Amino acid sequence: AQFVESGGGLAPAGGSLRLSCAAFGLSFEHYAVGWFRQAPGKEREGVSCISSSDGNTYYADSVKGRFTISKDSAKNTVYLQMNSLEPEDTAVYYCAADFLVCSKWPKGSPDFWGQGTQVTVSA
Repeated sequence: AQFVESGGGLAPAGGSLRLSCAAFGLSFEHYAVGWFRQAPGKEREGVSCISSSDGNTYYADSVKGRFTISKDSAKNTVYLQMNSLEPEDTAVYYCAADFLVCSKWPKGSPDFWGQGTQVTVSA
């Protein structure tokens, strides 16, 4: 499987960014997909996930109410809309996928990973 991530960049505190992850070689009909992030000196954190069939979602407490995950199964693409960004959201964001459900969020290691995209939020 291969992922193509986009949408990272620089945003001011309070601003918004939208991450996209297009998957090739696996189908969202069979894989849960979502995002992890890792900031320098910090542990990797599972941010959000959406399951394959029923669309159940997971959000880390740190992003609840600010981030929204969605997917377009026809395009095999998952999105992370990030609003009310905070400097603490600064990290490399990785798209990831695992079979069927979001059991590997927030602390596990999904089977498939993207290359990561940098998100930087200025104070």
